[in-house]
Amino acid sequence: MSDDNSFNRMRRGETAPPPVLTLLGGVIREVDTAAGRLRTDYVGAPSFLNPAGMVQGGMLCAMLDDLCASLVDATLAPGEAVATLNLNVSFLRGARPGPLQGLSAMVRRGRDIAYVNAELRQEGEPVATATATCKIIRRV
Repeated sequence: MSDDNSFNRMRRGETAPPPVLTLLGGVIREVDTAAGRLRTDYVGAPSFLNPAGMVQGGMLCAMLDDLCASLVDATLAPGEAVATLNLNVSFLRGARPGPLQGLSAMVRRGRDIAYVNAELRQEGEPVATATATCKIIRRV
């Protein structure tokens, strides 16, 4: 991991966080690239609710995608970027409005592809899980 990658510049406040992180109420709590782990908190906002009063599944998918891609982003060198190729989500229970805790774990990171698992919890209970395949892109 480089101290000069976009993820670390954002963490130091040198660049703005991605708009989706702000939209989701995301706050990065901890990142450990050596262990391959990232912990982020999110907020299930009232505007995210479906007619049943639960956080809409697409918003949970956005949180899970952010968890996976952010962990890979933390490992990149300057001039590299990440794109999610595949996100496989399992919904385990409904999420109510309010705080959600996310944890992602690197399964394997190669030169061009990374595999990541993620989980969202609410009040200590799992809400949704995901596995992602991410592409590492080298900008010219």
